[in-house]
Amino acid sequence: MSVTRTGEPSTEPDPRRWWGLVIIALAQLMVVLDATIVNIALPSAQRALGMSDGNRQWVITAYTLSFGGLLLLGGRIADLVGRKRTFVIGLIGFAGASALGGAAVDAGMLFGARALQGAFAAVLAPSALSLLTTTFTDPRERGKAFGIYGALAGSGAAIGFIVGGVLTEYLGWRWCLYVNVPIAIVAVLGATVLLHDSPGHPARLDVPGAVLGCGGLFAIVYGFSEAESRGWSDAFVLSLFAGGAALLAAFVWWQTRAPSPLLPLHILKDRNRAGCLLTMMLAIIGMFGLFLFMTYYLQVILGYSPMKTGFAFLPLTLAIIVGSTQISARLLSRVPPRALMVPGMILAASGMVILTQMTVNSSYTSEILPALLLMGLGMGLTFMPVFATATAGVAPKDAGVTSATVNTSQQVGGSIGTALLNTIATTSGTAYITAHLAGPAERNAVTRAGIVHGYTVAIWWAAGIMLLAGLVAGLMVTAKPPKHEVPSQEAVPESVG
Repeated sequence: MSVTRTGEPSTEPDPRRWWGLVIIALAQLMVVLDATIVNIALPSAQRALGMSDGNRQWVITAYTLSFGGLLLLGGRIADLVGRKRTFVIGLIGFAGASALGGAAVDAGMLFGARALQGAFAAVLAPSALSLLTTTFTDPRERGKAFGIYGALAGSGAAIGFIVGGVLTEYLGWRWCLYVNVPIAIVAVLGATVLLHDSPGHPARLDVPGAVLGCGGLFAIVYGFSEAESRGWSDAFVLSLFAGGAALLAAFVWWQTRAPSPLLPLHILKDRNRAGCLLTMMLAIIGMFGLFLFMTYYLQVILGYSPMKTGFAFLPLTLAIIVGSTQISARLLSRVPPRALMVPGMILAASGMVILTQMTVNSSYTSEILPALLLMGLGMGLTFMPVFATATAGVAPKDAGVTSATVNTSQQVGGSIGTALLNTIATTSGTAYITAHLAGPAERNAVTRAGIVHGYTVAIWWAAGIMLLAGLVAGLMVTAKPPKHEVPSQEAVPESVG
């Protein structure tokens, strides 16, 4: 018998550990696909619950904001309470919030349920990763398990679009939320039988840090949302931005003094890591806004069914996988990370520029599809080196919090991008309609043209943000090609948080 670095005696590998991986991956897949599965259902949900165009983005933003804002705290809770127990609590809470959202009778109830989903996802995701690292102790098996886990997590976007389309078309939009209940039940039963708990470790919960960080992000995202109806120079909107900035500044100040900070600031002092996190956040800002616009464009303007819309996104996801696994993964050991990230962002921005030319009568095959393929390849080229570089050379004690910080930058980018670009699209579209509407006879045609105009204006902004991400990567990420090394067992994060 040997002793692991955690001080716990190691035993023979659990013969049911691969079935345990299925349960862990199932839970992670549920969390990941929930960020996209509701996109396809959103036009139907908006009609059913009477949401305004300015408020519809909260269905997406409420989830990503609470998920990203509480993710670091969720990792600390897993350390304190125990991984298996936190995993099961997260599953049950996520299922309950999903059922609440599926039964929503108004927009506010749906927004609240989505925020609750994100909060429980922030508890569930770190404990899932922690269980994976403690279930597979052999380095070779651990590498294979992480590969399977990563492949399932990476395919969550595609699965979410397709499953969301099928459920919305044949069962109704509410089933995009109800579907989590049976998945969670299976995962809870499997976890009870197949997964082993570890005792909780002493850990302090940085509640003030969570309140300051999440509160600051919420104020800024809410400010972007309110700008649609009030205007960018409105006193309330400006006060939200100022208050959000003040809360985030207080969060940074507190992290330098907290006994157990959510985000140890020394991990951000590394130039390459900071550049990767900023690149990731900017790239996701553009990508999440695109998901929202293209869903509405395909369903409302081109008249696609929800299922056809889901499959229309498939080339984008396949291109991301190809760019990541077949190009970036093969070249990363030979070229500097920024030699992949900068061209990747230029490719993605080029795809978005193509989309700025779309009209109410655009062809999917000749105009939309090439843009999606370019964007997918570009994002695939970028994301893989971002993850590899951001987590390289991290001390074992910081591996978990670094992984969580990368995930947090994704969720924060999704929250800001959805709110900001939705506001730009809505205000631009409204201004176009007001300027071009001459009489009731042409209202329908002008309204459709105005909606598409709003999308194209917002996509121009998204393309600019993608180029800014490329500029950040080019200037800040100066790391050299990683050496050919087999990762040590200590390099794998033991817990997120």
